[in-house]
Parts: sequence; C-alpha cells; structure tokens
Amino acid sequence: MGGCGVVDMGVKKIGFLSFGHWSDAPGSQTRSASDALLQSIELAVAAEELGADGAYFRVHHFARQLASPFPLLAAVGARTSRIEIGTAVIDMRYENPMYFAEDAGAADLIAGGRLQLGISRGSPEQVIDGWRYFGYEPAEGDTDADMARKRAEVLLTVLEGRGFAQPHPRPMFPNPPGLLRIEPHSEGLRDRIWWGSGSNATAAWAAKLGMNLQSSTLKDDETGEPLHVQQRKQIEAYRQAWKEAGHERGPRVSVSRSIFALTSDLDRAYFGRNADSRDQIGMIDENTRAIFGRSYAAEPDVLVKQLAEDEAIQAADTLLLTVPNQLGVEYNAHVLENILTHVAPELGWR
Repeated sequence: MGGCGVVDMGVKKIGFLSFGHWSDAPGSQTRSASDALLQSIELAVAAEELGADGAYFRVHHFARQLASPFPLLAAVGARTSRIEIGTAVIDMRYENPMYFAEDAGAADLIAGGRLQLGISRGSPEQVIDGWRYFGYEPAEGDTDADMARKRAEVLLTVLEGRGFAQPHPRPMFPNPPGLLRIEPHSEGLRDRIWWGSGSNATAAWAAKLGMNLQSSTLKDDETGEPLHVQQRKQIEAYRQAWKEAGHERGPRVSVSRSIFALTSDLDRAYFGRNADSRDQIGMIDENTRAIFGRSYAAEPDVLVKQLAEDEAIQAADTLLLTVPNQLGVEYNAHVLENILTHVAPELGWR
C-alpha cells in the first residue's frame, strides 16, 4: 500500500471515513462509545475483505464521536494486514507533538507501516476553545491556528528520527551514543503525514513542508465557484507548490465525499431524498465563509455520470467515502461494496 509515489489519476485508492457517532436514538445501531469503537474495527476488517484501500477516522473532542485515535488505529492494525489506516483529521490544537510521535510510532509499528495520519488546525468544536481544557494556550501574539501549525512543524521534525534530547549522565538503562530521539521510531511515517486544508494558502504551506493533502467536503469559499471546482484549483496550487519545493517523492491527495449508489429499497429509503443535493454556503465562524459539498445519491449509472464531472475527485488519487456509521457494520459494508462493484470500475478507478 506504499503511499510515497504518485498514483495514476485514473486509478483511485478508495477508503471510508467514519466520524464514529453514537447515540441511543431510535434506529441507531451504534448506541455507546464501545459500539462505536468495536464497530469501527469490524468495518475496517470488512472493508479490507471487500478490497477497499483505506479505513479512516475523524477525531472530535467533547462529543459522542471518536476522539483518541491511536488505540483504535493500533487495534485496526492488529486485525488487518493490507488496508491503509488513517485519520482525517487530528486537531493539532489538542496535541502534544512529542506524545503524538510516541503513540503514532507504536501504532504504525503494530500496523506494519500502514498509518496515513491526517492532521490539521481543526474546526469549531463542541465547546469554546476546548484545547484550553487540555492545558494548551497559544503563545502571546499567536492564534489557535498558529499554535496548531507550529505543533505540526514540531511533529514533522520529531518524526524524522534525529536525536535532539540530552541524555542523562547516569541513566537507568544504557543509552546509545549521542542525543536521544522519541521512541519507538517508525521509519517512513514522516512521509505519511497529511494536512487537512481548508484553503489554498494552507494547501501550499503543507506542500512546502512535504505533507500530503486532505481536502474534505468543507472548504473556505474563496471564489464562489462550486466546491469541486475550488478543490480542483486548490489541488493544482498544492501540486505546484510541491514541485517548487523540490521534494524527492511525489505527493498524495485525497478528497472526501458522501456517495451512495441506490441499489436496493433500503438504500432508496435512507438516501433517495438526497438525489437533488446541492452545495451549501455557511459561516464556519464569525469571519470565515465556507462552502459545504453536496452528497451524491443515485442509481449506479447516473452516479457514474455525476462523479465523472466532479473535477476534484478526478484530480485526486484517493477518495474517502464518508459513511453513516450508526446504520451498522453490515449496511456500511454494503455501501462500500456498491461503490467498489458498480461505480469504481465504470469510472476507471479499478
């Protein structure tokens, strides 16, 4: 599953993205945190068996959704052998980069080098300035976004595996010579860090630092054009910045979409009403106008035509399918199988 080379733009890696919601609402198959975690593992196993390429998880704090990612990623890594395992995204405002590097290194070694970790400055959460409850404050003159980006830079440096910490002169255990690094170190993980970007400028910044790019169904509305057009231009700006930075490897780019092939009465009951979905405009905070991408729900032949016109999907090498996890593992496996069987081959993604 590599992840360092450039993928043919026709062929797509196709994975799922789960927010891991749970509630005891009528009809929910995911009624507790335990359900959300254990079903996430089972869905990753099912996705691998179906031939999908990735199992990705969103991270939110103070919410009845998946939060601490590394126990889950390690568990998925222990139960699977091929599928990429990732996040989209971890909010760096809440993270200690040193402890992050330890947890990520351990989970990646358990998974045999299959982690693909999306990180970002995050979005509005369930509570005001939730990162303050975790003990973090931006430096004087910095915003919370500045804090997140600076922590990302520290993380990238630490993941390179060079020693930086002065060893104790009388250590409990013998040390190797020289400065010490964070352990365990997983070789190659530095090249499998992705930045979840909501703007063209941060996409270019991520490219300069050698991070892969994740662009979701939410983006700053910078031109007034449809989301897929704005994302395609963002991807182009990212790849140009990557080229100018002179990195030795090729970049990876993913986009997220809600896509449902209607092949059964149950599919139509759940998602048939989304057939006329359109992009929506809203304010993500008091200063940022954002565009929210449409959902796709149609019979497979119609879906193929619609997706062929999505410029961002065509430009990306990886497609993450957001799944309605509360409908249960069996139904979500069916959603994935529909795309892999009825849609992806017709578009040349397989």
